[in-house]
Amino acid sequence: MAKKDGGLRFQPSGGSRAPQVPVGKKQKLAIERLANDGRGIGFVEGRTWFVSGALAGEQIEARVLGAHGKVVEARTERILSASAKRRSEACAHAKVCGGCSVQHMPHADQLALKQRMLAEQLSRLANLEPREWSAPLVGPELAYRRRARIAVRWDNKAKRLDVGFRAAASQDIIAISDCPVLVQPLQPIMRALPQVLRELDKPQAIGHVELFSGSSSAVLVRHTAALSEADLDRLQAFCTAQAAQLWLQGSAEPQPLDPQEQLSYRLDAYDLNLAYRPGDFVQVNQPVNDAMVAQALEWLAPQADERVLDLFCGLGNFALPLAQRVRELVAVEGVQTMVERAALNAQRNNLGNAHFFQADLSNPLAEASWAQGGFAAVLLDPPRDGALQVVKQIAALGAKRVLYVSCNPATLARDSAELLAQGYQLERVGVLDMFPQTAHVEAMALFVKP
Repeated sequence: MAKKDGGLRFQPSGGSRAPQVPVGKKQKLAIERLANDGRGIGFVEGRTWFVSGALAGEQIEARVLGAHGKVVEARTERILSASAKRRSEACAHAKVCGGCSVQHMPHADQLALKQRMLAEQLSRLANLEPREWSAPLVGPELAYRRRARIAVRWDNKAKRLDVGFRAAASQDIIAISDCPVLVQPLQPIMRALPQVLRELDKPQAIGHVELFSGSSSAVLVRHTAALSEADLDRLQAFCTAQAAQLWLQGSAEPQPLDPQEQLSYRLDAYDLNLAYRPGDFVQVNQPVNDAMVAQALEWLAPQADERVLDLFCGLGNFALPLAQRVRELVAVEGVQTMVERAALNAQRNNLGNAHFFQADLSNPLAEASWAQGGFAAVLLDPPRDGALQVVKQIAALGAKRVLYVSCNPATLARDSAELLAQGYQLERVGVLDMFPQTAHVEAMALFVKP
């Protein structure tokens, strides 16, 4: 006996569902404007297309990478009619590598895109306009990146080690012959590295490789199985030829092959040397970092008789220069190992007035011993998810000046609204071009309480 179907059947309110756009489909598009992430926006048959590698006003042919509902993500396959602003990419891999998404855009337009994104977030999320827009802090367009992570994967079927960078919108690894955004000392290492790794007895034991440039160049090899003496000798010979330190990481923390070796970077304007280890957070762009620290000191204007607080202090990138100018500098970080390294950096640079503490910055601050007595000014440099819980308590610390360094305009705007509710005003804001050739936005904002 057939089963009786007593259920009701419904169609979506808009009628029958339109068929999804298949991955790989090619589509001719007119690009009307740019999204905040630098992708071109076009419209076809009621769908919105976001197309990497396209500029406003262009006619292009796009290839679909994925689709969901009325949104299609695609990449530019062919330029049918180019914008007058389009320029040739400096990197031969720019169209496929996932690293630099806007190399085809003039640098001035990249900066305008970043400032527009920041302004829109402040206006939309906080209904906020600063008293003053500061000019973007910029450095070199290329040869700026002093650290990079190299993807490594053993292809068991092909018996081949793939080495390079991840492709855009994919887990594929793109073999990179040259990377013009790396600082010059890392470029020959990047070019020679794939061949060295493929010559190892057990290349499938390599998880990934990281490159660093500071007081010395360094190569960190992350391995998933023990490396043979012969392979260690090959890696050490390679690093010696490249004048680089060799660091290794298995299941524990990274360690230099030579225990006497140490990595550091300098803040020359303040005669400071900051030691770090692979895995520690270090700003990727030294010229912009130097300019950022200088601007932070100028905007915050610390005075010799003041007590100042640095939250999310990391290795002491802001804390140590601040300590040179104030009576007392209190620096707080959530990760104990970073607190220890920052304190050691202060000690090695003879800064006895800088005091470092570990704290969960999502908890109330006023109860902490280091918060007693209040502060004249506060600097905070949080991660991408911002610092809402900290910001809610800033006024209770007594600070009249707050400098917020952000790597996410959306959380900066959200936290700005909270500072406004506490009586602060947004005095100045500006873009930090920490990652040229990408749409990533960093910013600095100064809040004052009248």
